Amino acid sequence: MHLELVALVVDEYGPAVDFFVGVLGFELVEDSPSLTNDGRAKRWVVVRPPGARTGILLARADARQRGAVGNQVAGRVGFFLRVEDFGAAYRRMVERGVVFVTEPRVEAYGQVAVFLDVAGNRWDLLGPRPGGPGEDEDQGDQA
Repeated sequence: MHLELVALVVDEYGPAVDFFVGVLGFELVEDSPSLTNDGRAKRWVVVRPPGARTGILLARADARQRGAVGNQVAGRVGFFLRVEDFGAAYRRMVERGVVFVTEPRVEAYGQVAVFLDVAGNRWDLLGPRPGGPGEDEDQGDQA
């Protein structure tokens, strides 16, 4: 058993795909026409980090869901992206215009910095866990 998809409510598909694929480097797994339960046109758009099993379903908000855009988990960090080389990932993301709302720091669970996705949701960028692969290269490389 595994978690296959997590839905992320976004304003529009295009900017969300551009962010996750073009900026973060995720794979575009699927982008197919579909219908809502009440028959309206939509797209089934799935992205995921390279090599991951779990993907993100980018769900365009309807009028009732607009309030969830950027507030998917009530202002908390609700998504966690772990990378092998924290310093390189952080620099690449900054260069591509990703907004970080905290400076990188070291915690018991690895290096971390909070960033915003295209909709304004908070994510943790996480480096290797202490004692894990890549720890030596990343220690102290926070900018």
